[in-house]
Amino acid sequence: MTRAILVVDDEPEMRIAISKAISMGGFRVESASNGYEAIAKMKQCFFDLILTDLRMPKMDGVTLLGQIKSLSPESSVVLITAYGTIENAVEAMKLGADDYILKPFSFEILNNVIEKVLDRKNEACRSGADADIPYKKEIVTKNSDMAKLLLFAKSIAVSNATVLIQGESGTGKELLARYIHQESDRRNMPFIAINCASLPEGLLESELFGHEKGAFTGAVTRKEGKFELANEGTLMLDEITEMKYCLQAKLLRAIQEGEIDRVGGRNPVKINTRIIATTNRDIKECIKNGEFRQDLFYRLNVIPLRIPSLSKRVDDIPFLAEYFLKKSCERNKRNLLKLSSDALAFLENHSWPGNVREFENLIERAVLLCEGDNIKPEHLLFDYNDDSSCEESSDSLADDITIHEMEKRLIVNTLKKVNGNRTKAASILQISIRTLRNKLREYQISQ
Repeated sequence: MTRAILVVDDEPEMRIAISKAISMGGFRVESASNGYEAIAKMKQCFFDLILTDLRMPKMDGVTLLGQIKSLSPESSVVLITAYGTIENAVEAMKLGADDYILKPFSFEILNNVIEKVLDRKNEACRSGADADIPYKKEIVTKNSDMAKLLLFAKSIAVSNATVLIQGESGTGKELLARYIHQESDRRNMPFIAINCASLPEGLLESELFGHEKGAFTGAVTRKEGKFELANEGTLMLDEITEMKYCLQAKLLRAIQEGEIDRVGGRNPVKINTRIIATTNRDIKECIKNGEFRQDLFYRLNVIPLRIPSLSKRVDDIPFLAEYFLKKSCERNKRNLLKLSSDALAFLENHSWPGNVREFENLIERAVLLCEGDNIKPEHLLFDYNDDSSCEESSDSLADDITIHEMEKRLIVNTLKKVNGNRTKAASILQISIRTLRNKLREYQISQ
């Protein structure tokens, strides 16, 4: 797919020259003479990169940058500036610009910067789970605390120090880990993530450190572990506090010595892997309870980062709503929907125990439920009973009911929400139509 670039410059000669030079690289190029014209073009189609002059009448480049990040957060931005405004360009980098070019510049320099920015974007997309959605793994925020956190994370990314990221479930700990990797010198090397809670102790050891042929029953070949696969890159240890105590000692040695021992191996293997660990638990409480080694904590906690919960980032809710709404509409091939003021107020008053992950899922369901052009409070179907989202009384789940009955209630309530549309209900419940049909038959539901 041909990449699209928008050139924004108030000088016609410069605008035309840059556009011609870029088009020779095989890009689809459009131009705008000012910020307002650029915004109008962005509302009509998506641009992978916006190249804009810093000093322009009507709207300067920094102001336009803010508009771009609000309207199309997944678009990259490169600023063109003269030596006299280099400080402004550096400040703009902190506000979200991807790079800047100093005047005068050659077209070779211009093309190199464009290729570097787009290559970085390609790498970010490849590291995400869904390559068809640009910047699915991007952190978007307008909150000042989050902005400071990202600036600090970017400043320490160039080091090799271990990082410990703490925060509630769904706040974006893995996103922050990937962000650090992308901003580091290791960006072109592997980023490997492993969930320490998802595997039993014996299997986790083999997954982390690898094993030799014949090390145990079923080990028919030698296998490299995640440490080796992430060599020269980054290894993220998700939910580190769930790792068994006895395995923590082996992890500590790997970090301290820069070498690992495969299961059944005779000789240590040298590795150069950066470690980023994450947890949603109070790690100091885990140490106090004898669940986590204090010496390992000190090794991991060289650079501590804590992500604030969404309930402390209420100013991000309108911004995130617009971002996820646009992405969900694109994914579900729908025209862009609007969020009613009542629905926005509803979102701002929710406690968000599931944080940003819960928020994104809720918007996705709302897009599937909405039949018109505006999302209303009744389209916001939450995962659980609370006083703001449920039709049933808050005491309904306090009764002694079976899982079988809870499942039946969930199916019935979902079908009511979608007026009996089985396709939408199955999508919301994340099951196949066939499974839903079988459940309806099992529960003798005629809807």
